[in-house]
Amino acid sequence: MPKLVSTTVWRITPEIVLALNDRLGSPIDSYVNGSQVWLADEESRDITLEWRLHPAAGYRLADGMSHYDLWEQVTTQLRAAVDQGELVLGTETRALDSIWGGLECFAAYGDEIEPATLATAAGETLGISPGAAGLVDHARIGDAWERSNGQVSIVYLIFEQLSA
Repeated sequence: MPKLVSTTVWRITPEIVLALNDRLGSPIDSYVNGSQVWLADEESRDITLEWRLHPAAGYRLADGMSHYDLWEQVTTQLRAAVDQGELVLGTETRALDSIWGGLECFAAYGDEIEPATLATAAGETLGISPGAAGLVDHARIGDAWERSNGQVSIVYLIFEQLSA
């Protein structure tokens, strides 16, 4: 029996990236695959939320760029109103949606929370309501992403499960 996890998800936009930066600050971890991660305590609900910016399908790090510098490079340019389709990263110009597919938020540490409660908490924290919320099978999503060698969007897979 698959383990279903409450989650919320947003498609990538400059507003999502800037809200993350303004409300949660810099990520606590940055991965070579483009993922960015934050943890935020929801004291009123006695739970920690994990925020994960997922890479776009087929993501690869721009030449001349470190994955540790990606977040700062993107947020600095978006804050300066650089067109989201023309972000200069390393020696390349990239579109925002070629870097990240979207944002997911779920309870950290395997804690449980109802999808509606999570959607409310995440929306309040970010200041932007999620595009969808519900229960997903993270193992199935991770397996599909790994089988495709990152050529499928994790965010697409989440939305697909949430609409089923």
